[in-house]
Amino acid sequence: MSITANLKHIKDTLPTQVTLVAVSKTKPNEDIVEAYEAGQRIFGENKIQEMTDKYEALPKDIQWHMIGHVQRNKVKYMAPYVSLIHGVDSFKLLEEIDKQAQKCERVIPCLLQMFVAEEETKFGLDKNELDQILSSEEFKALKNVKVVGLMGMATFTDNQAQVKKEFTQLNDIFVMCKKQYGIQDNLDLTIISMGMSNDYTLAIECGSTMVRIGSNIFGNRNY
Repeated sequence: MSITANLKHIKDTLPTQVTLVAVSKTKPNEDIVEAYEAGQRIFGENKIQEMTDKYEALPKDIQWHMIGHVQRNKVKYMAPYVSLIHGVDSFKLLEEIDKQAQKCERVIPCLLQMFVAEEETKFGLDKNELDQILSSEEFKALKNVKVVGLMGMATFTDNQAQVKKEFTQLNDIFVMCKKQYGIQDNLDLTIISMGMSNDYTLAIECGSTMVRIGSNIFGNRNY
């Protein structure tokens, strides 16, 4: 099937409250243009340089989401335009995003990445680290970032029960945090980003409001 047909099929199956991030990493601009012409406006990339090149070349109403692991020294390259940073896994990174956003005179929305998988290769915060950030005076002092939700990745496994357990755990933390911290100047938890091509239907069942889908739209990655 074409990119257009794949997109239509996925969008027809998504509930209205779920936002689709089309993961375009490693894909050429013409593939993104096809998806754009089919109505998709939100694209996810995992390398800042590649995303910046695409931002410069493609229509300016595209929302670019940074979904990969972020190195602090590269934040400045995406600070002028990035729409949402998914993988904020430390307070130091949040501080750097705030600093670069201030230089660009904007507020950058962020998701805090939680570690829920049983894979050591994944990044993320545990519940204690999350609480330490959200309850700290240092966090409340940040004026140019806004934490709008949580993100997490399940273990890459065929064991659906395990994946479901991890997604449920993330959703429980999300609900607990909303209750505990409410809405603040730089905090309004509305997004829970979990679920990719292989597990997004299960993620939605477990409460996801944002899914990151690549290969089901664009086909297998080009490495």
